[in-house]
Amino acid sequence: MDQDHLRDLFAGFGPFSMRRLFGGLGLYADGLIFACVIRDEIRIKVDEVTAPAFEAAGARPWVYVHKTGGKPVTMPYWSLPEAALDDPEAAAGWARLGLEAARRAAAAKPAPKKRSAEAALGEVTPAPLGSMQRGASGKRR
Repeated sequence: MDQDHLRDLFAGFGPFSMRRLFGGLGLYADGLIFACVIRDEIRIKVDEVTAPAFEAAGARPWVYVHKTGGKPVTMPYWSLPEAALDDPEAAAGWARLGLEAARRAAAAKPAPKKRSAEAALGEVTPAPLGSMQRGASGKRR
């Protein structure tokens, strides 16, 4: 899908960026992915709060079959409702719902543990002074 088209479609949403993702594009705002484009289909991030609105609008969940297990996997993205494909105002509204879902998902994740300086260095203890070996030249290594 053409990036210029995406910029036009989501112009009313506000500032966002695009990066390559899964052979498609990821759409990001505030450091969070709120939508993606896979195989030329725009998919918006959903959660339990927003999924009913997408379903009511006729959107479809993103489901793929896992290569190794052959089981269907449902991703937290739904297609952009058809009525919004040519309506920038409607598309921006759905994108806002996607960003809200992304913010809730980020808030639900546990904060990463901070490592102490010792742990970051692998708890290396310095060698005692004078313990450096001398080479054949008599210089310390």
